[in-house]
Amino acid sequence: MNTPLTLGAGLGLKADHYEAAYDCAARGLWFEVHPENYMIDGGPRLAWLETIGSRHPLSLHGVSLSLAADCAPDREHLQRLKTLADRVQPALVSEHLTWSAWRGQYHPDLLPFPRTEEALQRIANNIDCTQAFLQRRIAIENPSHYLKMPGHDFSEIGFLAELSERTGCGLLLDINNVFLSAHNMGYDANDYVDAFPGEAVVEVHLAGHSEDPGGAALLIDSHDAPVAEGVWALYQRLIRRIGPRPTLIERDDHLPPFGELLQERDRAQSLLELLP
Repeated sequence: MNTPLTLGAGLGLKADHYEAAYDCAARGLWFEVHPENYMIDGGPRLAWLETIGSRHPLSLHGVSLSLAADCAPDREHLQRLKTLADRVQPALVSEHLTWSAWRGQYHPDLLPFPRTEEALQRIANNIDCTQAFLQRRIAIENPSHYLKMPGHDFSEIGFLAELSERTGCGLLLDINNVFLSAHNMGYDANDYVDAFPGEAVVEVHLAGHSEDPGGAALLIDSHDAPVAEGVWALYQRLIRRIGPRPTLIERDDHLPPFGELLQERDRAQSLLELLP
């Protein structure tokens, strides 16, 4: 499945901005939501999403399928997700390379795991199950890292590339995750971006981050600030190599007026349009 060329730079859709989002006529604009906030049978929230979807392309970016868990995706969750996707017909569907549920208990975080051959097979099976159930291709996002975890058999890029090869899933490259993980773990973000398999990238995320309030030398994937200049530089480096991809500005806290977010979005759109 090829990503529609009409998708340029998009924004995360927030309730405070519904009316401004609907009215905006910026070229290439699209909106992304967490489907968990809309997997309901009706009501004003879902009505707004359908209304905005009648004018702008939509993307569903999940946070709770828990694809790296040691069990198959929850069938009830998958059914609710499929019902929503069939209803709003998103241009893109994505999830995280993490786990967040264990034996029926959900945890309020996206948690890491050792990248072993066993984990690769388990997650590939879960992605296959998800794609077959939804009858849609999904994209998998690279995670943020804060502590070194032993026991890996694969590099992160090698693991993601193998998942894409085995399942046909796309990859969602979150540049902010690369930037802060490189800082936190002590590797070169440029090397990571240069080695990432560009042919599999179907979406890019840009976001702001913050310093750990506890005083440790960590950067936190907080999504509560403008995109940092270092992240913009990595983004330009990526798209010069792989070409334009649908690009999202993520902002989940300390929300500014819609116009300020649109200015960041327009910066990404301009960079995409400057590419040959």
